[in-house]
Amino acid sequence: MADVKDKRSVVFVSHSSAGKTSVIDAILYKAGANTRHGSVDEGSSMCDYNEDEIERKITITSKLLHINHNNILTFLMDTPGYADFVGSVISSLRAADSAVCVVCGVSGLEVGTERSWGLLSEKGLPRLIYINKLDKENSDFETVLNSIREAFGKSCLPLEFPVGKEANFKDTASLLEKGGIDKLEGEVKEKALKFREQLVEAIAETDDSLIEKYLGGEALTAEELRQALRKGVAECKIFPVLCGSAKKEVGIDSLILAIKEMLPSPLERPAVEATELGTENRLPQKPSTEEPFSALVFKSLMDPYIGQLTIFRVFSGRLQSDTSFYNASRDCKERIGQLFLLQGKEQKPIAEASAGDIACVAKLKETSLGDTISGDGPKIKFDPMVLPEPAISFSVKPKSRHDEEKIMEALAKISSEDPTFRYDRDPQTKELIISGLGDLHLNVMVDKLKKHFKVNVELGMPKVAYKETVKKKIQVQGKYKKQSGGRGQYGDVWLELEPLPRGESFEFVNKIVGGAVPRQYVPAVEKGVKQAMGEGVIAGYPVVDMRVTIYDGSYHPVDSSEMAFKIAGSMAFKKGIQQASPVLLEPLMDIEVVVPDDSMGTITGDVNSRRGRIMGIEPKGANQVIKAQIPLAELLKYATELRSLTGGRGSYSMKFSHYEEVPNKVAQVIIDQYQKTKEEGGGE
Repeated sequence: MADVKDKRSVVFVSHSSAGKTSVIDAILYKAGANTRHGSVDEGSSMCDYNEDEIERKITITSKLLHINHNNILTFLMDTPGYADFVGSVISSLRAADSAVCVVCGVSGLEVGTERSWGLLSEKGLPRLIYINKLDKENSDFETVLNSIREAFGKSCLPLEFPVGKEANFKDTASLLEKGGIDKLEGEVKEKALKFREQLVEAIAETDDSLIEKYLGGEALTAEELRQALRKGVAECKIFPVLCGSAKKEVGIDSLILAIKEMLPSPLERPAVEATELGTENRLPQKPSTEEPFSALVFKSLMDPYIGQLTIFRVFSGRLQSDTSFYNASRDCKERIGQLFLLQGKEQKPIAEASAGDIACVAKLKETSLGDTISGDGPKIKFDPMVLPEPAISFSVKPKSRHDEEKIMEALAKISSEDPTFRYDRDPQTKELIISGLGDLHLNVMVDKLKKHFKVNVELGMPKVAYKETVKKKIQVQGKYKKQSGGRGQYGDVWLELEPLPRGESFEFVNKIVGGAVPRQYVPAVEKGVKQAMGEGVIAGYPVVDMRVTIYDGSYHPVDSSEMAFKIAGSMAFKKGIQQASPVLLEPLMDIEVVVPDDSMGTITGDVNSRRGRIMGIEPKGANQVIKAQIPLAELLKYATELRSLTGGRGSYSMKFSHYEEVPNKVAQVIIDQYQKTKEEGGGE
């Protein structure tokens, strides 16, 4: 294994279809890690090897690969470009020391690239930019470069210019090497010379002695420029822009060299901090093999042959195969077997993993995604991964009894690989609900259920968990009397129904005096009331936020029974609630919508059209955050609709706030639908 100084961990990010996976395939081939140039279009990519990815020609989950080239061990992480799979990008950033941002030379700067750049900036990751597909028709290096500099700043500086254009694109010209620009001609050469001046000045500004030399008119040597450039990249003061064509393998050698020479090793990054258990002490995990072992599990995946693979980034120390570690997240020790390095779908056995490595181990019983694992040093825990909350939900119904038996196990396995995918059974509607980050996300998961787990399901819009309550205090009698020969049935109660403050649920009070209803029958009355509350009255939804008081009644010494009083309680409640001004309640959600400035008017208008209330607006970088409360019923397709309204640039998160009365006009539609369904069901 390489020394820590000779390791790189690089996450590749981009908008979908910019060609990031193709760039990695080209790197693997040029660096000798693959005997042929893998292709996404031909289904032979070392990155997109899953059946779903080959079929859709997109990356669905992050992949880990590596090259050992020129004595540098480089871990390459391929991540999805679609917003629906951004959780995979965020978790991969925890394992990376740097990034390559791939931009399409034809489409230019797109939403996914902007989103990824924001994530990289939040994490403070040094990065390179690679403009791809410059061999394609309508590609334009200068237009794309200008849009990058306009969006991300003047510190995005080209290190090379393309030689030729579109079908005639055949090479790149280095701006660092004096002779490199000689490959260019005419107007392009003049522009390249200007950019070289900007580049040299920006590099010189990273070092006091160099800027003095530069301002004094002395020429800076290529070695001085390279060393200072490395420092500027590590400090996120310079973002070098390279270019080429992954398909034609142009510019790939210079990208491999740039990763080696310009992107930092773990030693050149700030040490990752962890919290010492039981204290608030923050302990830096120094990237040295001599330090105690510490690592973070950032990914989990199912291998069809080996089973569960747990993938972790080692921040300090070393871990050997066939030993054990301490899991601080679960407070347990766990034995491990063989350690591996991943090369796409292949596992390469290694004797040990040390600081700077990204390794994996199979078949762990306790350890899962997000866990901190460590050795014999201080017991520590890394900060948890903060992943986006699901934005869209569907109800899911197994198509057969056979599918029903297998579905829960299948959903558990899928969610263990992807924590942004959730499943739960709604206690009120009894529906099985799956939730994710978008339509595509959930469609992929349903395909996975079918192909990998042989489970067929039907998707539907989830039911909104409405509730019912009352607004008026009333008193009502419920009398159940039945005589059919022999022993009869008799129960008689007087109940008082009254509203409680929102969120107070239910209260049953016994105010019987003088034995009007014998003590042993009072619990039966409460049972009857609760049963009627659960079934609802006006629209079939549970009744909440009310107090029911039993204060009078009568009984028969022979004919009274628990069953009779249970029925009497239910009858009284159902009759009384109709007189107590019943209303429907609906769940309101606190929602935060992040949108670009130019979408503000559109989104605030849309919030109002959804019966929403805007609670506040505040800036966040180049975007605005709209805080609002909106009924859940108006948000069932919001993820898709928001993307459409903002050209894919908007995002949102939501959480339950409280229940509120449904406006009369909306409530009447729900009640009418319930009555219609009830009649069609033969009164059931």
